[in-house]
Amino acid sequence: MKPMFDIPPVWLVLAIVLAWLQSRYLTLGLSLDHAVTQAIAGLLIGGGVVLIALAAWEFRRARTTIIPHQEPTKLITRGVFGVTRNPIYLADALILSGLILRFDAILSLPLIPIFVWWIERHFIIAEEDRMRRLFRAEFARYERKVRRWI
Repeated sequence: MKPMFDIPPVWLVLAIVLAWLQSRYLTLGLSLDHAVTQAIAGLLIGGGVVLIALAAWEFRRARTTIIPHQEPTKLITRGVFGVTRNPIYLADALILSGLILRFDAILSLPLIPIFVWWIERHFIIAEEDRMRRLFRAEFARYERKVRRWI
């Protein structure tokens, strides 16, 4: 059984804190701070929040769990799940990217692919294996139709 704190938001917060600390204490004089960069940051953060809301709505409509380590009772393929199999994880990556830009934490940009890799290895693969086992042919069709990220 996984520890209660081993959930994606904890890893997202950890990455955000690392980026913030880097922006405060280790800038090395590097900066992308500009009005355009801040606008992009806002769009990334806002897009991430909207994606999470849309995905949470689909989980609620399907009456299945949103908790990564629990077994879902239904396979969600409609709405935002028709575009990406992992809208919440994609949203997390967008939010992290936006906050790194907002913080002007240039040295933290590598956290984005590291976070994506960790989430994929630590959560997504196990979740997809679980769904393959539970939903068999239905998940196989879904997996062929909809990409993991975008």
